[in-house]
Amino acid sequence: MFFSLSPFQQAARFCRQNQFVFSGAVWLACAGAASALHAQAGTPIHIDASRPFVQPGPAAYQEGSATSPRGITLGVNSRYLTLDGKPWLPVMGEFHFSRYPRAQWEDEILKMKAAGVNIVATYVIWIHHEEIEGQFDWSGQRDLRAFVQLCAQHGLYVEPRIGPWDHAEVRNGGLPDWVVKQGPTRENDPVYLKAVRAWYGQVAEQLKGLLWKDGGPVIGIQLENEYSKRGPNAGEAHILELKKIAIESGLDVPLYFVTGWDNAVVPRGAVIPVYGGGYPDAPWDGSIRKLPPAEVYAFRFQSRVTANVNAGDESMTTTQSRPWDHLPYLTAEIGGGIEDTYHRRPVIHPDDIATMFPVMLGSGVNLYGTYMFQGGENPDGKLTTLQESQATGYPNDLPIKSYDFQAPLGEFGDERESFRKLKVFEYFVNDFGMELAPMMVHAPDKIPKNSGDLSVPRASVRSKGDAGFIFFNNYVRNYAMPARPATQFLIQLPAESGNTTQMLAVPRQPVDIPSGAYFIWPFNLRVNGVTIRYSTTQLFTLLEGAGKTTLYFEAVPGVPAEFALEAASIRSLQASSGERTRSNGVIYLSGIKPGIASAIDLISQEGKSVRLVVLTAREAESAWKVRIDGNEHLLFTNADFFADSSGGSRIWLQSRGSAHFEFAITPPLATPLKASLPLTRTAGNDRVEQFTAEAAVRNISIEVRKIRPAGEAPPVKIGPAPSWRPNGVAEAPPETELPQAAQWSIAIPPGSMQGLSDVLLEIRYNGDLARLYADHRLLDDNFYNGQPWSIGLSRFLNAQGSGSFELSVLPLRSDAPVYFELPQKLQFPLGGQIVQLESVKAVPEYQVVLNAGQ
Repeated sequence: MFFSLSPFQQAARFCRQNQFVFSGAVWLACAGAASALHAQAGTPIHIDASRPFVQPGPAAYQEGSATSPRGITLGVNSRYLTLDGKPWLPVMGEFHFSRYPRAQWEDEILKMKAAGVNIVATYVIWIHHEEIEGQFDWSGQRDLRAFVQLCAQHGLYVEPRIGPWDHAEVRNGGLPDWVVKQGPTRENDPVYLKAVRAWYGQVAEQLKGLLWKDGGPVIGIQLENEYSKRGPNAGEAHILELKKIAIESGLDVPLYFVTGWDNAVVPRGAVIPVYGGGYPDAPWDGSIRKLPPAEVYAFRFQSRVTANVNAGDESMTTTQSRPWDHLPYLTAEIGGGIEDTYHRRPVIHPDDIATMFPVMLGSGVNLYGTYMFQGGENPDGKLTTLQESQATGYPNDLPIKSYDFQAPLGEFGDERESFRKLKVFEYFVNDFGMELAPMMVHAPDKIPKNSGDLSVPRASVRSKGDAGFIFFNNYVRNYAMPARPATQFLIQLPAESGNTTQMLAVPRQPVDIPSGAYFIWPFNLRVNGVTIRYSTTQLFTLLEGAGKTTLYFEAVPGVPAEFALEAASIRSLQASSGERTRSNGVIYLSGIKPGIASAIDLISQEGKSVRLVVLTAREAESAWKVRIDGNEHLLFTNADFFADSSGGSRIWLQSRGSAHFEFAITPPLATPLKASLPLTRTAGNDRVEQFTAEAAVRNISIEVRKIRPAGEAPPVKIGPAPSWRPNGVAEAPPETELPQAAQWSIAIPPGSMQGLSDVLLEIRYNGDLARLYADHRLLDDNFYNGQPWSIGLSRFLNAQGSGSFELSVLPLRSDAPVYFELPQKLQFPLGGQIVQLESVKAVPEYQVVLNAGQ
């Protein structure tokens, strides 16, 4: 728009054409617009959000039984889901129960809940349950019913993804070998459907009484996965047949899903497509070089399927067939990490994951599904190993056991930094999703040409009337985005009475936004009669209590924290920091110092109390909601956190490597805490109280002895190219024990677990891959990527807390056709291969359990 004009000419014409006038706190003056465009180096972002709000229509979908015995209805319209008649924007996280020890399910479920997850999605992987025809195994960690009951116990909904074909980086995509050998699969072949009917019948029996219509947590199921097969006995006819079999088997649920990417088959009216936001990297890609910028970091305004999921780099303005018309934008696979393949081993960083949240919400997503949220490991097979491999005709080689996925919750339950960063957005969705879900999406006047265009700022607005949210992303994995100097969002809003249009400038003076920043800013947010015209801080969460609503915000690093408040909505204001100015009916608070102790206390004209608290990014990432004595609190800690509020309040804090615990609680508790360790109250006032605890320090001495030197690693073989990839990729070494690998014995002494929640074996090595055995049974494996390999030993040690293990490390050849993202380049010896065991140590995981309330 106005490309040939100067910034001041642009502003003048913009004002004349739109007849802008002042309206309260809305920046409408031509002088203000000219100021926003004061220099060519500035970054004005124009977003027209003035079109009238359109109410969602009926969904192009026929639900199953949607009302629970308590009379609560789960609904769907053309834009969002509803729960009990209210807009519902849930957070979903993937957790494969059969890939995790049953004894530790509950801890991980509670961690997911602590982070703001509402729905647990889980593949029910056929080969894990019927590897041998007719011999179903629903015992131990394969017990679907027990897993779903545990989710229900803790107030989480469940979406089983029942296949028959799942993918999930598992052998045959989850189909048992005997099914594959019978004949055609994934189509309406009578022999195949007979087996599927038996499979669905078993799943239905496991879920009997646990469906939504029975008062259970199962609100929907996914049929098949990534299904694009067409032709006789395939296509829509096959999906419809699967749904028919599911219903006849007893799986009557409100929502039937299919995945919507990869040219998917979506029978209109029968199923709802869920989309893949994409992944931060593509380990299935045949390249062994850095990939172009991923599309997942750019907003989607005209397509729900443009992503780097076997799709290449499509234009962001490409239009496609629209199976999503009259259906909400729901997702199932926005990458929570990525599973390394043998030939491609990217290292995923926390911002690679968290950045996608504002991008996808700003694209209109109304169900945010993370795959994977919880890492795991493949169970032992009865006949074969159970990972995807080129040996079984699939395109990639995966670790035999590990399915860590670099997920927010790791293979051994560790809460990674991405877990904390996602939590900030998940709390936002939990608390403000009802307002966000109905909002319409508005694109800026300039958008990037494609995913590789880093020059154009990436932004979006979702709004209803004059209220909404700004979504911004200035981060792309592996690429340095430019800083955005003098940035200002100029948002055209619907007309007020007597005006043609109105503009809101956020903030009032342009600000510099650094490279790597991403956020969601509110505008015209109304709480208890107070109108927040805008804030340059990320809206985080809220607490209700003691007659006051407290809103928590997160300061965006490098961006000054500022609030603009409608003066007419406020009776009184007190702020702990910052400078207050007033102009045109707006009170501006700038220079706010973030911190737990910060506070802006407001009384609305209605006499209601509102407190605004701006936390640092680190504080927000370390803050956890917990309910004690019926009241909500925030607990701040750098330790891993999870809690159970059923039947009282129990809180677990876990710390790897440090016996020292620190935490703070706001508001202070009415009753004293009890704890498994002595607590010291170090500070406190009427706003917050702080505590410390010390566990007994444990130094676990382990014995590491080299028992075999490395031989010469054989040349890496290249597998065949699949039809969709132009080249083959490196094949992993065989699954049998490797004679060329160097080998060490590791002895863990008795009593190692005493007073601890776990012991982590931390291995630092250089090589191609490593495997850990006990009595020649493979326990876990790792494709080398330059990062420490940590293994939780509690599931492998004996009753005395001791264990003996063998570690094998295969040398890495200098000519291996493998992609790495190493912190520093490896120095290969003259022999052309490297194998080094740098260190092995046992890291204690300490724990304190807090009991709060009655």
